[in-house]
Amino acid sequence: MNLAQLSAMKAWMVAHRRGAPIESYAWDAVLTLWLMGWMGAPAFIMLDDPWAVLACVLLFFMPPAYLRFRRRLHERQQLRCDWLEVVQPSTRSTA
Repeated sequence: MNLAQLSAMKAWMVAHRRGAPIESYAWDAVLTLWLMGWMGAPAFIMLDDPWAVLACVLLFFMPPAYLRFRRRLHERQQLRCDWLEVVQPSTRSTA
């Protein structure tokens, strides 16, 4: 995900907070974990804890992984995701 997509997603979540509070909370949790990965990695590198560094690196990919997961659920019609239209056009893979 690029910065424009993150910004558009956050704007949608803020605009629809009353109508979809769980969506907003879930997205805030994803962003919190992503930020923990970015902030924790340098500390764990200095502490020489390779498993914690690996966990932080995995958290770097939390927003796009969440987006793919929700897109799959939406395509299978298991969960409705109204916010996918905000980020979908520019996140489709070309492969």
